[in-house]
Amino acid sequence: MEKFVKKICIFLFCSDYISWMAASWDGSYDTGSQSDDSHHFERLHIEPLYDAFVCPLTKQVMRDPVTLENGRTFEREAIQKWFRECRESGRRLVCPLTLKELKNTDLNPSIALRNTIEEWTTRNEAAQLDMASRSLNMSSSENDVLLSLKFIQHICQKNRSNKHVVRNADLIPMIVDMLKSSSRKVRCRALETLLVAVEEDEDNKAILAEGDTVRTIVKFLSHEQSKEREEAVSLLYELSKSEAVCEKIGSINGAILILVGMTSSKSENVLTVEKADKTLENLEKFENNVRQMAENGRLQPLLTQILEGTPETKQSMAAYLGDLVLNNDVKVYVARTVGESLINLMKSGNMQSRESALKALNQISSFEASSKVLIEAGILPPLVKDLFTVGANHLPMRLKEVSATILSNVVNSGYDVDSIPVGQDHQTLVSEDNVHNLLHLISNTGPTIECKLLQVLVGLTSSQTTALNVVAAIKSSGATISLVQFIEVPQQDLRTACIKLLQNLSPYMGQELADALRGTVGQLSSLIRVISENTGISEEQAAAAGLLAELPERDLGLTRQMLDEGAFQLIISRVVKIRQGETRGTRFVTPFLEGLVRVLARVTFVLSDEPDAVALCREYNLAALFIELLQANGLDNVQMVSATALENLSQESKSLTRLPELPPPGFCASIFPCFSKQAVITGLCRVHQGTCSLKESFCLLEGQAVHKLVALLDHNNAKVVEAALAALSTLLDDGVAIEQGVFVLCEAEAIKPILDVLLEKQTENLRSRAVWVVERLLRTDDIAYEVSGDQNVSTALVDAFHHADYRTRQIAERALKHVDKIPNFSGIFPNM
Repeated sequence: MEKFVKKICIFLFCSDYISWMAASWDGSYDTGSQSDDSHHFERLHIEPLYDAFVCPLTKQVMRDPVTLENGRTFEREAIQKWFRECRESGRRLVCPLTLKELKNTDLNPSIALRNTIEEWTTRNEAAQLDMASRSLNMSSSENDVLLSLKFIQHICQKNRSNKHVVRNADLIPMIVDMLKSSSRKVRCRALETLLVAVEEDEDNKAILAEGDTVRTIVKFLSHEQSKEREEAVSLLYELSKSEAVCEKIGSINGAILILVGMTSSKSENVLTVEKADKTLENLEKFENNVRQMAENGRLQPLLTQILEGTPETKQSMAAYLGDLVLNNDVKVYVARTVGESLINLMKSGNMQSRESALKALNQISSFEASSKVLIEAGILPPLVKDLFTVGANHLPMRLKEVSATILSNVVNSGYDVDSIPVGQDHQTLVSEDNVHNLLHLISNTGPTIECKLLQVLVGLTSSQTTALNVVAAIKSSGATISLVQFIEVPQQDLRTACIKLLQNLSPYMGQELADALRGTVGQLSSLIRVISENTGISEEQAAAAGLLAELPERDLGLTRQMLDEGAFQLIISRVVKIRQGETRGTRFVTPFLEGLVRVLARVTFVLSDEPDAVALCREYNLAALFIELLQANGLDNVQMVSATALENLSQESKSLTRLPELPPPGFCASIFPCFSKQAVITGLCRVHQGTCSLKESFCLLEGQAVHKLVALLDHNNAKVVEAALAALSTLLDDGVAIEQGVFVLCEAEAIKPILDVLLEKQTENLRSRAVWVVERLLRTDDIAYEVSGDQNVSTALVDAFHHADYRTRQIAERALKHVDKIPNFSGIFPNM
C-alpha cells in the first residue's frame, strides 16, 4: 500500500512539474523574475501541502511559525510587520484573522510545526532535485534544462544548506556538462547556476577546481561582448576567492592575459571590468600569477611586491623585472615607483639581491627619461662605488659589466652628472681621480666592460663642461695612445665606442690625435677601412668620418699619409654613391655625408704645398663635385664646407691658369716699333687672363659656380653665407682682373645680395668679409655712384669704420672714400 501511495505522489508531481514547465514557456512564466520563479517552485510539491503549513498573511509555506495567545499561527516576520503597522497607524492590536483585540503580542515559537514543515520541505526538495537532475542532459529540451537550472538556483538561494544537498546529489558535474550545450541560453544559465552554487561554499568551489572545468570557464572569456563572457567573469571572480582555485586559474594558459586585457578595455561593461580587476587582485596571492600579470602589462602587483614583500620576494621580483621587455613610458613609471627600492637592494650585503637589483636597473635605465629618474633617486654614488671597489665584498666582473652598462645609460641620458657628488670630498664622476679610475679599468678589463666604460666617457665628453675635465685627465694620464689603439680591435661595438669618444675629444685635442694617428701602427688605415665598408651606413662609419673631419685641416703630414693610402679616392666614391641615391634611408646618412665632405675638403688646404693634391683634384674633378654639393639643400654643413673648398680651389686658379704665349715680333716691328700691332687672343678667361677650365685650373667661371654661390648669400645660416662670400671674393682678389671680376658679379646679379649681407651684419666675421668685397666693388665708378645714394650702405660702412677690427676699419675707410664720404687726401688708418 505504501509503495502504491508513493507512485501516486510521483505521478502527481510529474504531472504538476510538466504542466508547470509548459506553462512557464507559454508566456505565463517570466524566467527573469525571482518572485515568479519562487511562486512556481513553491507550488511544486511531491507530498500534499497542508493548510497548517501556509501562513494566512503571506500565503507561503512558513519557515519560522509562531502562535498568538488566541492559538492562531503565522510567519514570524509577517505578524511582526502586522503589529508594527497597527502601532504606526494608531489602530488596536488585533488578530489579522479574527480581528479581535489581543491582550498581548507575545509570539510563541511553534517548534513542532516548524520541524514538521522542515522535514516536509526537505523531502519535497529532494524529490524535486531528483526530477530536475533528470533534465540535465543533452537529450532534454532547452526549456526543460533552463527550468531545471533555475530551480537549482532557487533552492541554493533559498537556504545555504541546500548547496550541500546540490553537491551531495552530484548535480555540479551535471551543470558543468551543460556548458557544452549548443544553446547559448543554456550555457549562460549554467554559468549563472554554478555561480549561485559556489558562492560562499568552499566545498563546491573545490569540486569546480577539479579537472578542466576552470579551463572551460576561461574559454568563455574570449566570447567578445556576450552574456556568457559577463557570467564567466562573475564566476571566476567568485572562484578566485579560494586560494586553491587561484592557483588553478593562473595555471591556465591565457587566463591572466585575457583578464588583464578586459581591465583596460574601454568598450567592456563597467561591472565586467570591475569583476575582472577584482579577480586579478585575488590572483595576486601567488607569485607566479604576479609574474604573468607583469608579463602581460599589469605591473603594479610586481612593483608592490618589490616595495612591500619579504627580502626573498623582493629579490625574486626584481630579478623577474629585469627579464621583462618594457616600453619607454613604463620604464619611467617603474623608475619612479621602485627605483629607490631597487637602489637600496643594490646596496645590500646579499650578492644575489644585488645581482637581481642590477639586472632590473639595467633594464629600466635604458631610456633617457627613466635614467634621469634613477639619478635623482641616488643611483650614481653606489654604482661608482661598485665599479671601483676591489677586495672584500666587491662585485664579480660579470656584475661589474652590468654596473658599467647602467652607468653608461645614466651618463648618456643628458643629465648634468657633474653636479652630483659620488665620493669623498664632493668629487664628481668627472673629477680627475675618477676619470683616471675609468681609464685604468678600460685598460685592464675585458672587451665587454671596456666598451661600456668607453661609452661612459662618450657621455661625459658630449657636454663641453664635462669634456674639458675628461680631456685634462686623459692628457695627465697619458692615455691618448692607449685609447687610439682601440680603433684596431675586432669587436665592432668596442671599436665604435672608441671612435665616438675620439670624435668627441677631437675638437679639444685634435693635434694630439692627429699625431697619434699619423704613426705607422695602422690606426689611420683602420679608420679609412671603416669608412670605406660598403655595407650601408652605420653609426661607426659616421663617427669615423666625424673624427677625421675634426682633425686639423692644415696638417700636411696627415693629408699626405691619407693621399698615400688612397683615402680620398674611397671617400669620393662614397660621396658620389650617396648623391646618386644608392645609399639612403639610414639615420646616419647625414652626419656621414657631412663628415666625408669635410674630410675630402682638407685636400684643398694643401694645394700649394702638395702636387699630389692638385693631381687628385684634377683627376676626380673635385671642383665640379663641390659645385654640385652647393645644392645639397638642408645640409648646411655640406654647403658651407663645399663653398670653402671652392674658395681654396679658386685661390689656386691664378697659378694654374695657362697664360697665352704671344708670337715673336716681325723684323720690321723689331726695328720700327711704330709698325708693331698687339696680337689679339680670344677664348681667354676674363678674370684670370689665361686659358682656364674647371677641371684643370678650378676656375669658378668655367664651372658656372658663380650663380650657385650667389644663391647661397640668401641662406639663413650665417656660416654658409660667409663661406659663399669668401668663394666669390676670389674673383676680386689681388692677382686677378678685379674689374672683370666685378663685371662677372654684376652679370650674376650679385651686387644687391652682397650689399644686403653688409647691411644685415649677422656676425663680425661676415661683416669683415662683406666690407672687403664691397670695397672692391666700389672701385668701379658706376657701382660707387649707385651706392653713394644709398644711405643704408653708407651707414653700414661708417659703423664698420668706427667699431670693427683694425684691418676692417682700414678697408671701410677706403670704401667710404670711393663714395666720397671721406676726402681722398685724408688717411686715418695707414696702409698695411
